[in-house]
Amino acid sequence: MFTLRSSHTLGIQGQERFIMRPANEALIVVDVQNDFCPKGALAVIDGDAIIEPINALLSDFSAGILTQDWHPAGHTSFASSYDEKSAYDIIDMPYGPQILWPDHCIQGTDGASFHDGLKTENADLVIRKGFRPKIDSYSAFFENDKTTATGLEGYLHSRGINTVTIVGLATDFCIAYSAIDAARLGFRVTVDMTACRGIDINGSLEAALLQMRAAGVKLKYG
Repeated sequence: MFTLRSSHTLGIQGQERFIMRPANEALIVVDVQNDFCPKGALAVIDGDAIIEPINALLSDFSAGILTQDWHPAGHTSFASSYDEKSAYDIIDMPYGPQILWPDHCIQGTDGASFHDGLKTENADLVIRKGFRPKIDSYSAFFENDKTTATGLEGYLHSRGINTVTIVGLATDFCIAYSAIDAARLGFRVTVDMTACRGIDINGSLEAALLQMRAAGVKLKYG
């Protein structure tokens, strides 16, 4: 859905609201889906605690983008696709090491749906990723081969956007990959840590924070 909004916008109930951020800034909301929230198949601790802060941010940006994990059943990143493999084992794929995940965010399921509390009506675009059966996709910009693009870069450039704030789930995977790719593509990037939560598998959270800082990503804690 491509909906361009001006500095003054009517909400769904006819209430006018004022966009505070400049038009060259966008908010990217990563994977706030049921399977990543409490009781989900790949739940992130306190994953639903970030929804209200994200809603407040969505009302503040003139450009809001949502990403949605959208896997076919039997995806090659699922542990269930292999004999004698368990969730969180690591295998080698043509594009590099791959963590095997519990089945999650399967196309058309409730687990793949956005959390009911997320105000999706305040976003302009949904980017679905991970729908190719043989390659996983963490970043909002590229599949995990680092070359297959989602189209988000072109969309942002077409709207004159050069600055992004990234929030959502999970900090050490899809957030970090998205932020590092955005910085590599030349965007000014902030990750708002107050509206993110991580998984932290064998030190993955601290490693991701170090990698984001090294890439020039600003980490905002308050």
